Amino acid sequence: MSDRMEPILPGSYLGILGGGQLGRMFTQAAQAMGYKVCVLDPGADSPAGSIAEKYIQANYTDKAALQEMASICQSVSTEFENVPAQALDELEALGVFVAPRSSCVSLAQNRVAEKKFLATWKAETNIGPVPYFVIEHDADIANAPADLFPAILKTARMGYDGKGQVTVHAAQELTLAWNELGRVPCVLEKRMELDFEVSALVVRGYDDAVVAYPVSQNIHRDGILHTSTVPAPSLKPQQEKKIIDAAKALIRKIDYVGVLCVEFFVLKGGDIVANEIAPRPHNSGHYTMNACVTSQFEQQVRAMARLPLGDTRLLSSVSMLNLLGDLWFEGSEDRPIEPAWNKVLAHPDAKLHLYGKSEPRMGRKMGHINCLGESLNQARQSCAAVAGELGIEL
Repeated sequence: MSDRMEPILPGSYLGILGGGQLGRMFTQAAQAMGYKVCVLDPGADSPAGSIAEKYIQANYTDKAALQEMASICQSVSTEFENVPAQALDELEALGVFVAPRSSCVSLAQNRVAEKKFLATWKAETNIGPVPYFVIEHDADIANAPADLFPAILKTARMGYDGKGQVTVHAAQELTLAWNELGRVPCVLEKRMELDFEVSALVVRGYDDAVVAYPVSQNIHRDGILHTSTVPAPSLKPQQEKKIIDAAKALIRKIDYVGVLCVEFFVLKGGDIVANEIAPRPHNSGHYTMNACVTSQFEQQVRAMARLPLGDTRLLSSVSMLNLLGDLWFEGSEDRPIEPAWNKVLAHPDAKLHLYGKSEPRMGRKMGHINCLGESLNQARQSCAAVAGELGIEL
């Protein structure tokens, strides 16, 4: 197996399952380093596929498509967690270096498995999941612990950006909420007294080297990330160390190669709980594109090409502002109008990243802006000014 550990040098093809914006930014980073990229995605028009050297339009489980990808690419990664595990296993069976492997990705595909794993991880890191209860059958409803309410009921699979979840104020509302979610397996999570939310981005190489980025403090709107600010304004140094140590322990424990994001809640009393794992570059890590020595996408390239990992140092304070499709409909409900990017770019420390999506839609992630500053205060002021130009409330 020693040949698997040779670096994959520029000029080679790297593969990505998924053609969304994370795949696009990966493709741009890979191409900047001299790699060619092959994208596999079922859509006819994808942000990553439109710029990749090779675009295979097929379902993720299409055997012929996977064989074609394996014949071109020495290494493959994924840009979102709901890629079927069997696609990753099949590519690995065809001799491709798959990073991360299906066992890591499937852990994040199922909230039940994820919560059980986070509960076992608590013993070594002293950070565990939010108190929870699994609901899979009618009988489980009556057994839900009374001290979990008020709670949030979340589907075990396919929930992201606030989808697939319902707030349940009291036990008597549980049956109705479960019916509303289609009576599929769910996790009932206790609503915690949140102070703020943060996320840790860690990367592990094939050689077990692990690096971590500075923790970002995140604000969500309607379940979708709104801003990420680094350094995290409310986080104490000892809390940041505890979070980074825990994330490093986690990435090694699951034998994960690639970029991993772990979301945490910091509670009013100062306790820290783990929310969820994302087995890929993450929206809250977009700040790394302009504010760090090595972006999260370059790290994804390095990890899957078995290259040494890059420096994660923060070069500048930064506040990242997410751009949703709603912006294009500010002046008119029926037809989209391009926002005034010239006004945004009149702020010289604002770095605009648009995702090349063919049409804006309400709630659709269309891009982000990294607002830099010599100090945290300057970065936040820059972000507020840019948001003001676009009519976005911070």
